[in-house]
Amino acid sequence: MLEIEIVYGLADRQVLKGMTVAEGTTVREAARQSGLEIEFPELDLQQAPLGIFGKAVKDETALRDGDRIEVYRPLLIDPKEARRKRAGQE
Repeated sequence: MLEIEIVYGLADRQVLKGMTVAEGTTVREAARQSGLEIEFPELDLQQAPLGIFGKAVKDETALRDGDRIEVYRPLLIDPKEARRKRAGQE
């Protein structure tokens, strides 16, 4: 068995959950098992981008003991567009 963590954060609220999963469990499988969709009904764990320790990973990536899965939110605005808007305001 592997001891892992899964994290998800919004601007006003963050959740970190410890989990125990079987060896060979993938990142996506663990995300689905986490129950985060109960706390955050708007979260689609079938499609949400995932990472381990700040690095995006593929769904089929096998977990290792101590991994921290991060559930990423979609960008609200394209980074280039955000820079253009900030530059225009200065």
